[in-house]
Amino acid sequence: MTILVTGGAGFIGSNFVLRWFDRSEEQVVNLDRLTYAGNLDNLESLDGTAGHVFVRGDISDAACVDALLASHRPRAIVNFAAESHVDRSIHGPEDFVQTNVVGTFRLLEAARGYFNALGEADRAAFRFLHVSTDEVFGSLGPTGLFTEESQYRPNSPYSASKAGADHVARAYFHTYGVPVVTTNCSNNYGPYQFPEKLIPLVTLNAVEGKSLPVYGNGQNIRDWLWVKDHCAALLVAAERGRPGETYNIGGRSERTNLEVVETICAILDEIHPKASKHRDQITFVKDRPGHDLRYAIDATKLEQELGWRAQETFDTGIEKTVRWYLDNEWWWRPLRDKVYAGERLGVLSEPEPATGGQS
Repeated sequence: MTILVTGGAGFIGSNFVLRWFDRSEEQVVNLDRLTYAGNLDNLESLDGTAGHVFVRGDISDAACVDALLASHRPRAIVNFAAESHVDRSIHGPEDFVQTNVVGTFRLLEAARGYFNALGEADRAAFRFLHVSTDEVFGSLGPTGLFTEESQYRPNSPYSASKAGADHVARAYFHTYGVPVVTTNCSNNYGPYQFPEKLIPLVTLNAVEGKSLPVYGNGQNIRDWLWVKDHCAALLVAAERGRPGETYNIGGRSERTNLEVVETICAILDEIHPKASKHRDQITFVKDRPGHDLRYAIDATKLEQELGWRAQETFDTGIEKTVRWYLDNEWWWRPLRDKVYAGERLGVLSEPEPATGGQS
């Protein structure tokens, strides 16, 4: 048997593929366009694995996707393919609309034709797992949690494009009967995360003696989810999730951005000490436009229906993550030298529009 994974050379996608081979001998066809954030080094441990078939291609390329479906006959499609960085979406929103909305539509359209041609038993077993984000729900106040019934209120081009993709996926279930299962996750962290994201950026800047930028006053709150816990949830959602349903995935680990940065500094003070404290490198910078104040996930539905629960606490997961970056310079050094050196992204020239997040 075979599954098709799109975006499987990215951060979450590659962790999912690695997790898949830890528990299954089924073939994985891995379709990835290898944009700046797609990295085959993430999958280096699978070199020589016969069951891993990598194809460089785009989910928007209908001919490519149709050919893969026809030749490999997957029992499931798991869609990670997306432009995912909020700051980049501020400067280049078109790429996000094209990949996240149009690309998802074309992948679903290919899946619809494939699904309709399957025999009855294969149709009953087939799933299309659409992986999304909690950012589609917008910003929470100081209390409450996002549930599967929360209203969509995206505030950035990134979250708007993911919201659009979610709606297309929902429509393909209700209109065409494609057995779509959608997941909305909180902020992921862990091995192989591209260095522009908060945790790897702060870790590597701290090690290199650079400033540690914190947006605004650092009080924006995120619910942090260990990427391997997320992948375990996706496995059960792909296997046992009910078509047409959505499942929220969260770590129940809320932290302010400043708390995250200070935690990384404290870990580095202990395991990578220098003459001064790492927190002395913290610099507060102008907030980004549309910066949502708080995200927090209620994962009760997934926990009760499918029996999943996050295993890693933030305190244990963040130390594992920091140690992973310290131990794997071979992985991040080429990215820092040639792709992204830690520069600020998402800065608008004056005048800036009103923001809808933190006041």
